[in-house]
Amino acid sequence: MKKKILVFEKNKDILELINIILTQEGYELDLISSDHQVFGHVKDFNPDAILLDIIQPTPEGTAICQAIKSAEDTTHIPVIVLSTHPKADIVKEICADEVVHKPFDISFLISVIEQQLMIA
Repeated sequence: MKKKILVFEKNKDILELINIILTQEGYELDLISSDHQVFGHVKDFNPDAILLDIIQPTPEGTAICQAIKSAEDTTHIPVIVLSTHPKADIVKEICADEVVHKPFDISFLISVIEQQLMIA
């Protein structure tokens, strides 16, 4: 059975790139670009991991990540944050399981996903 990954990315070009890469790697994807859709998709899709675009590691910027990690039925799902912010690593202390800096190396992104899926 294919592992399922929910991808929330506001940049449509990056979203399409991730779609191509992860589909070729054999993952089943749910792609969204609006933060208003995240929770409904998490509940309906029941992903094995989540890639989450976070612009700034502020309380507002990390609200979705914190909500996912604090909800009883989703706390177990690995959240991998994608960010361009120079201090994005702080999100690991707040809520994320891992942080991948944009622009990212494709091989690195795949290895982080695989590692988080093994831990979960």
